[in-house]
Amino acid sequence: MTNATVIPSRNTDYGFFGTLTTCPERDRRTSEVWILASLLIAQAVNATSEEEMIGIRDFLDSRSGRHFADEVVGALQCGAPDCQAAIAAAIAKWQDWRISRATERSDGIPAGLPYLAGWVQHFAVTASMEEQH
Repeated sequence: MTNATVIPSRNTDYGFFGTLTTCPERDRRTSEVWILASLLIAQAVNATSEEEMIGIRDFLDSRSGRHFADEVVGALQCGAPDCQAAIAAAIAKWQDWRISRATERSDGIPAGLPYLAGWVQHFAVTASMEEQH
C-alpha cells in the first residue's frame, strides 16, 4: 500500500468513523476500518506526507467523510464481500467524479480534479493554513 502513517480520527461521533458504527460487517472494528480507509485513500491520491495524511483524516472527519462512509456501507449492503472491497468501490466512484465550477467558486478546489483527491488536498491545505496561524 503506502508507507504513510495513519492519523487517528478527532471526530469519532460523526464523519466517517461515526457512520461506520452502523457498518453491517461486524467482524471488523471501526478503528481497523478507519486505518484501512486511510491507507486505501492515501494510495488512491498518492498521499505520502504527514500533511496529506492530515488532509485524509480531516476529510474523513468531515461531512464529506460521512457521505463517503455512506457509500462504503451502501456497497456492503449491495454485496461487496468485505470492507476493503467496499472502500475500494467508494474510492473509484469518488475519483471518477470531478470537482465542479460551483465547488471551485465556493471552496477554492480547482474544477476538473478528481473529487476525492480534490477534497483531500483541500483539507490538507486548510490544516496547513490553520497550523501557520
